[in-house]
Amino acid sequence: MSLAPLFPLSHGVFPDGLLQLNIFEVRYLDLVRRCHRDGESFGVPWLAEGHEVQVPGHVPQLHPVGCMVEVAEVVEVEPALLRVVCRGLRRFRLIGHKPGPFGVWHGEFEWLPEDAPADIPPHLQALADQLGRLIRAAQQADRLAELPVLPPYRLDECGWVANRWAELLPLPPGLKADLLAVDDPEERLRRLSGYLEPLA
Repeated sequence: MSLAPLFPLSHGVFPDGLLQLNIFEVRYLDLVRRCHRDGESFGVPWLAEGHEVQVPGHVPQLHPVGCMVEVAEVVEVEPALLRVVCRGLRRFRLIGHKPGPFGVWHGEFEWLPEDAPADIPPHLQALADQLGRLIRAAQQADRLAELPVLPPYRLDECGWVANRWAELLPLPPGLKADLLAVDDPEERLRRLSGYLEPLA
């Protein structure tokens, strides 16, 4: 088991995903600057109950599964406002969490298995095709920056396609956290197929 600082959010991120944040709380300004400077990562679990902004005396309730992220870019908009771009790394399961220095929560966690490359089965190919069309349309309209998807575009892999749809679709946070906990990437994609059918 390992220990890492946590940044609980009402919307999380999946492996290889793009997470954009506006940071203004002192505790997270310090965390992000330090992680960016030292090349360290932090964990992003979904909030099951509570607030993203610190509330004195309140202990946030967290979903047990989250994703570690690395800080890819930091832009200082103002002295106390950072615009931050993060990339999702690897899934983890929280064992417990407790307050740490400067009000940043720290979690004890264990790694979950990384997605093994798995080809898209024929009955789910439409989901990859639809995602490909969405990316292509954003490229042609010069609006790719508005789509929270990072290259390389691995449209032939179940895990990558499932993770992107899980982030893009307007699903409840608890459902997204449940999808993140699914170890089999093909099963994760299959579960998402039911939410995409009306959009096909």
